[in-house]
This record gives sequence, structure tokens and C-alpha cells, in this order.
Amino acid sequence: MEKEKDLYRETWVRYLGYCNEVGEAFRRLVPSKVVTASYVVSTGYVCADTIDKSYKDYKQGSSVKNVAITATDVFIWQILASVVIPGFTINRITYLSGRLLRQANVKKAIAKYLPTAFGLTSIPFIIPPIDHSVDYLMDNTYRKFVKRAT
Repeated sequence: MEKEKDLYRETWVRYLGYCNEVGEAFRRLVPSKVVTASYVVSTGYVCADTIDKSYKDYKQGSSVKNVAITATDVFIWQILASVVIPGFTINRITYLSGRLLRQANVKKAIAKYLPTAFGLTSIPFIIPPIDHSVDYLMDNTYRKFVKRAT
């Protein structure tokens, strides 16, 4: 029997977790409400994955304690993999590429917008390594602790 595909981690829906990064990238160019909306989408994505996996666990007859463990696991995973690490990574890509472009004496107009483009185009490439790293981190910290505690 084939394992069910994870809607939130193995399909295009995964990109919704990065919506706030897109909003931040365009902060200087769009109204602040657009940036706020991007955070609403990302937060909704994180919450939807948490609720979905917790509910599936509940439907399978898990105890309230185990459903809470699942919810906490998914929420921590999503916060790390969709908010904290991507935010830092894209910020550094944008900052460092901007710095390199300025040092290379690239025209100011190009040096102003190209780092944003680099940050945005990096998203499809950084998702898999970030997701795998967060899996590794969770497996060796929280999940180990919870496994011993249950």
C-alpha cells in the first residue's frame, strides 16, 4: 500500500509557508496590507498543517496526550521550516548578494532589485535541504524526548 502524499509538505501547498518571505521581499514596492496578508497566508498554512495532522491522529483513536504531542511536533516543525530558518536564509542570501553586487560596482538600479530576485528564486532550492535539516533536528531533539516521555 502506497503512503498518502503529505499535502502540506510534498505538494505545491508547501510554498504557502513561504508566502511571508515573498511579502517581505516586496515590502518596499507594495502597500503594507499586502505584506500583512502574506503573513496571514503563512500563519494559516502553519495552523492548517498542525490542525490537519492532529485531527488525523485524533480520528485514528490517539489519546488527547498523543494528539497534543502531534500538534506540538507539527507546529515546531513548521515554525522552524517555514518561518525561522527560511527567513534567516533568504535574508542572508539577499544581504550578501547585495553586498557583492555593490562591491562589483553594478549599476545602482540593478543592485537595488537583483538581491530581491536572488532571494525569491532561491526558495525552490532551499526548501528541500531546510525541510530535511528540520526533520533531522526534530528526530534528534523533540521526538527523542517525547518518545522517552511516552
